[in-house]
Amino acid sequence: MGEFVSVDVSDGTGTIRLNRPPMNAIDSRMQEELRDAAHQVSADQAVRAVVLYGGEKVFAAGADVKEFAAMSHDDVMRDAERISSSVDAVARIPKPVIAAVTGYALGGGCELALAADFRVSAEDAKWGQPEILLGIIPGMGGTQRLPRLIGPARAKDLIYTGRMIDAGEALGLGLVDTVVPAEDVYRTAVELATSYTAGPALALQAAKAAIDDGLDTDLGSGLRLESHLFATLFATADRETGIRSFLENGPGRASFA
Repeated sequence: MGEFVSVDVSDGTGTIRLNRPPMNAIDSRMQEELRDAAHQVSADQAVRAVVLYGGEKVFAAGADVKEFAAMSHDDVMRDAERISSSVDAVARIPKPVIAAVTGYALGGGCELALAADFRVSAEDAKWGQPEILLGIIPGMGGTQRLPRLIGPARAKDLIYTGRMIDAGEALGLGLVDTVVPAEDVYRTAVELATSYTAGPALALQAAKAAIDDGLDTDLGSGLRLESHLFATLFATADRETGIRSFLENGPGRASFA
C-alpha cells in the first residue's frame, strides 16, 4: 500500500484507489504508486478484473500543476516518458479495467480514465483535457488515446479548447460508457467488473491484447495477431472447460473460476 494509491482485493475484483486529498492531483509520487499498483494487480492471479476509483468526491482533477511549475525544460525532457509510463502501466493491465469516475476527470485524471477499458461516470462529473490553457498539451496519453476512442475531430475540439464537458456530452461522444448517480458509481463499476471475474482469464487477456495491440497496427498485422492468439488459447484448460461445457450443457454455462 502506497501513501496515495492503495489496492484492495475482494471476490476477484481489485480496486486501485487514489487517495491524495483534496483533488487527487497526480504528482510524481502518485505516478510511481500507480505504476506499482498496476503491476501488483497484473501479477495477482486472485484479481480477475480491476476498478480504478478516486473516492466519492473526485476521481482526479489533473496533474500536480505546482510540481510542473518547478520543473525546468531539462527536467521534463528527462522525465516525460516516465510521466507517461505510469498511465501506460494501467493501460497494460491484462485484465478488464473499469474507471469509476466521480467529480472531476481532468487532464491527467482524464488520461488515467482513458487507460481503462470502460468508464462509469457520475451524472455530475466533469471531463476534459485543459492542458492547452496552461500552454502545454496532454502528456500522459491524451493526444493518442482520446482520438482513438472518440475520433480525431472530436478529440481535437476538446484538446484545442481545453473545455470541460459534462457527463451527458461525454456519453454522447463515446468518452464514457455509463452514466449513473454519483452514489452508484463505485457499485456499478464493481458490478461490471464482477461480470468478468468468473470468465476465462486467459481468453479475456488474449481478447484485450488482440483489440488494443491490433488498433496500433495495420489490419493485416492485426489479423495475424488475432490468429496467433486464437490458436494459442487451444492449449489452455479454459478452452477445454468452455467447449466441454458447451457440448454437454449448452452455451453460457461454463464455470472458469
